[in-house]
Amino acid sequence: MALRMVTATDGRTLAVECLGDPRGRPVFLLHGMPGSRVGPHPRSTVLYRLGVRLVSYDRPGYGDSTRLFGRRVSAAAEDVRTIADHLGLDGFAVLGRSGGGPHALACAALLPERVSRVAVLVGLAPRDAAGLDWYAGMTPSNVRAYREAERGREQIADAMEFRSLQIKDDPVRLLNGLRTELSPADREVVADSGLRRMLQSNYREAFRHGADGWIDDVLAFTADWGFDVGTIRVPTWLWHGADDQFSPVDHSRWLADRIPGAELFVEPGAAHFGAFRVMTTALAWAAG
Repeated sequence: MALRMVTATDGRTLAVECLGDPRGRPVFLLHGMPGSRVGPHPRSTVLYRLGVRLVSYDRPGYGDSTRLFGRRVSAAAEDVRTIADHLGLDGFAVLGRSGGGPHALACAALLPERVSRVAVLVGLAPRDAAGLDWYAGMTPSNVRAYREAERGREQIADAMEFRSLQIKDDPVRLLNGLRTELSPADREVVADSGLRRMLQSNYREAFRHGADGWIDDVLAFTADWGFDVGTIRVPTWLWHGADDQFSPVDHSRWLADRIPGAELFVEPGAAHFGAFRVMTTALAWAAG
């Protein structure tokens, strides 16, 4: 993978990597929270077989991408547009996993002339989603973090900075810290040694320069997203594990009811990290 440093319209730097078939169908992979451009993805041989050119980048504040203070979820669309222009991509699909899901939906809503399809795995609904109990079924640690974020950045910054330093020094700490909240299905997934190594690299890169990306993601999810998911008109594919406690399945059910023509697949017995197992299927669908 070759690292590219792309300059955004406001002068910020975006760290971008491309993987797979350079002549394949382009698909943007938007990473989870916390995460980075080196997060879990199919092997190059799989991407070549699918005919996919996978484009990933660090969201602002993560890895080597410059922070965008006060960013909203909608800001992802302009950054993806900038990267696509740099790479000479007129059209592309977008796949977002977990915290990348809302950002993928932003691209679908705000770049309808460029985005061909959007797939979201274990995503979130907007905080102001009418008729949705946003916190129902959510693990206590996430509820605490989001509740504090609703009261402002100063309520979460110090604690998240401290935790990011710990995770950067020992990425296994995050996985071990989550263990008591993982479902049996998730424990089975993260027990895979190859996936654990990839997640460790992902978290280490995410916090290379601090916790700004993580902090800004949490703040963005609990504020107005800057677009209406009901305006999305591109083909939309949603997947969720029925036992997910980090992003409860009702979030995807709510999205499926609001996005015209969206397809929703709820997998019984699967949970949050089950998204890694269906990523190849999601990429194949997104690439068409």
